[in-house]
Amino acid sequence: MRNPHRAAILLAIFLQPVALARPAASADTVFVLYNSASEDSKSVAAHYFGARRLPGDRLLGLSLPTGETMSRAEFREQLQEPLLKALAERGLWKTRADVATRDFNLTNLPAVTESQIRYLVLCHGVPIRIASDKTLTETGADKLQPELRRNEAAVDSELAALPLALGRHLLTSALPNRNYAATNTAALHPTNGILLVARLDGPSATLARGLVDKAMQAERDGLWGRAYFDARGITNGGYLTGDEWLRKAAETMRRFGLETMLDDTAPTFSAGFPLSQVGLYAGWYDGNVSGPFKAGTVEFLPGAVAYHLHSFSAHTLRSADKNWCGPLLARGATATMGCVEEPFLAGTPDLGVFFHRLTAAGWTFGESAYAAQGSLSWQTTVIGDPLYQPFGRHPAELHADLLKRRSPLVAWSHLRVVNLNLARGASAAEMVGYLNQQAETKTSPELLEKIGDLQLKLEKPELAVEAWDTALANHPTPQQRIRLLQARADALTKMGRDVLALAAWQQLVGLLPPSPELDQVNTRLEEAKLKFKSK
Repeated sequence: MRNPHRAAILLAIFLQPVALARPAASADTVFVLYNSASEDSKSVAAHYFGARRLPGDRLLGLSLPTGETMSRAEFREQLQEPLLKALAERGLWKTRADVATRDFNLTNLPAVTESQIRYLVLCHGVPIRIASDKTLTETGADKLQPELRRNEAAVDSELAALPLALGRHLLTSALPNRNYAATNTAALHPTNGILLVARLDGPSATLARGLVDKAMQAERDGLWGRAYFDARGITNGGYLTGDEWLRKAAETMRRFGLETMLDDTAPTFSAGFPLSQVGLYAGWYDGNVSGPFKAGTVEFLPGAVAYHLHSFSAHTLRSADKNWCGPLLARGATATMGCVEEPFLAGTPDLGVFFHRLTAAGWTFGESAYAAQGSLSWQTTVIGDPLYQPFGRHPAELHADLLKRRSPLVAWSHLRVVNLNLARGASAAEMVGYLNQQAETKTSPELLEKIGDLQLKLEKPELAVEAWDTALANHPTPQQRIRLLQARADALTKMGRDVLALAAWQQLVGLLPPSPELDQVNTRLEEAKLKFKSK
């Protein structure tokens, strides 16, 4: 494609909103709670308070246990009741006068009738779980399924249910989230029975403070990068739902214009898998951090949202090596979710809903996280700035801003132009033409890699290798380099360029850690050696 007018049309298609851009969430709707017994908790609260410029009456310190677990009595007496009192005294909540005496029923109206806030931010140092109370007996609990006769819960999830009945609901098992799969953000409000609770937390206070900084950076510059989904190849049975969530999320991201990779095989990503420039990640079901995440080779971009589905993914947040949430944050993720205790699959977030609301709908992280949950008063904790709205800006506005600032991130915006047009039926040849007309393509390893991929689809491997070679000369990230070298070595082998292919496979051997990928490269290397010797 050489027609500049056609290129302008393709760009115009991209600049039309996929969904209407939403105004930024108001900081006036946030309330912040920290543990006054922890200096680290105070520091995180102060940092968030200043960064988001919150009103002066939206901060509360309570003396709480400094561990990650608190008892039911401690939760009720030291957190729940003081919080309710503060919200009432400051005029932020008004509640039904009869809520203290009525028998709670989910068909009744929520206890909160007026609310000035939608979000509650818990700061590093606030416990993450409420321990099981073996002495608690409740009417009707004996009629529940045996595995659901439990009253432990995530602090976040219990507080999220607070507007329903101010804590006077059945504590055994979970409450249905009446806002599950909501399509209207206005429904996600205390007067409709939900408080959007998230925490700035992680292995250290420094990491916790950084979550808001990276969120605000991505709101300014855009959340870019690649989307990776690691399914398990399940086709039937009780666990099929988890894979269906991931497949739906991957398809949403592809149509949204992001570089999207779906692995639909049983193993999780191994240590040799090149997880480069990650903007979004979701996978399951390893008990502890594994693969590129454990090896520390994963490349998270600022603002990255990452989630690994496992029953105990958030059993602790204070470790950079145990479970999943802490390690993901320690390796650079900006937002995540997890479970503090066994939730069962249906009690975990619906990832199809979550990723759609976060991206195509342009919702905040907090809104997306709670629209995705079928249960409250259960096991999910939400970690990250709930106001974080990575896709709230109109694409045209963001594209123009990046061009004005001469930001190299505009290359990702061009890449999204290509992917959106491909999703709408444009040809690979047209997209090669579009990219060749962009000044940024000459030095962008991301755009050059895309040209190579498109040329390969057009059955022009020579031109694909040429593009990848130029990308390799323009300082790709370490993991992108590995992916480029793998694609190049494979193409050279198929083209019969035996000398170059042999050198390419030899180069990869020195870059990969012990992994199935290294085993495959060693096999290809031996095949290349034999082929070379036979000539």
